[in-house]
Amino acid sequence: MTAKNSQAKIKANNKYTAKAYDELKVRVQKGDKDKIRLHADSKGESLNGFINRAIKETMDRDSGNSD
Repeated sequence: MTAKNSQAKIKANNKYTAKAYDELKVRVQKGDKDKIRLHADSKGESLNGFINRAIKETMDRDSGNSD
């Protein structure tokens, strides 16, 4: 049996997300989303986690940081 989230819980989650996170929209060529998701899955990551890691690693590399 699947439990459904209450409207109050959904509202609380949305409020927290809006307070704690910024959002950006990333556009990729048709078909690339599936390729990126498969790659993230193969590394045991969510799509969001993979994109965040890719951004951080690229920014670190571009700025000369190795942390």
